[in-house]
Amino acid sequence: MGNFSIRQATKADAPKVVDLIQQLAAYEKLSHEAVMTVELIEQNVFEKEYAHVLMASENDEIIGFALYFFNFSTFKGKPGLYLEDLYIEQTHRGKGYGKKLLIELAKIASKMNCGRMEWSVLDWNTPSINFYKSLGAEPMDEWTVYRLTEEKINTLATAK
Repeated sequence: MGNFSIRQATKADAPKVVDLIQQLAAYEKLSHEAVMTVELIEQNVFEKEYAHVLMASENDEIIGFALYFFNFSTFKGKPGLYLEDLYIEQTHRGKGYGKKLLIELAKIASKMNCGRMEWSVLDWNTPSINFYKSLGAEPMDEWTVYRLTEEKINTLATAK
């Protein structure tokens, strides 16, 4: 294990964030859905601050990231931290870096008095499922995620 560190990303990291997202999309067999650009990440993450990014480095080389944002639980009456993506490059896995990122996220969630921390995982991703369960995370089997695509959002937004 090399010298590992975690820091908040800056706008200058946008190209590396995009590269890591593309690597994650390839791993998840979803490259066709990864249409973000450096400009979109710069605008929506670093200028509008819709999300936040932690950068993971080994020996000053960026090797992973965690992208998260805050939501709100009406039942808890508190904010929640939603982890959109966590990714460590394949050659750096198995060193505990993913766990270190999750610990850092838990510290952020605790500091913000979050009532929960949540994320989604593809049902075929057994290594990640086992990893998350080993940390005490519980699957929300009774919940089904629904999604409107951008096209369907626009259609619904213009409905009468």
